Amino acid sequence: MKVRISSERCQGHGRCYDLAPDLFGEDDEGYGQVVGEGVVPSDKPDQERAARLAVSNCPERAIEIL
Repeated sequence: MKVRISSERCQGHGRCYDLAPDLFGEDDEGYGQVVGEGVVPSDKPDQERAARLAVSNCPERAIEIL
């Protein structure tokens, strides 16, 4: 699984990095960004759950699971 954030849609609410800090961070302006390559390790089911939770809680639907 891999995650991606659409920078055009993100409004900087910060829910993604609050819910899944291992997968998302914030840039200098407070907008969400993917940490590293955005790969969710298959051996960490809690991170997969966190990624799905971040997707479902993004008001702009800016996060996508690939």
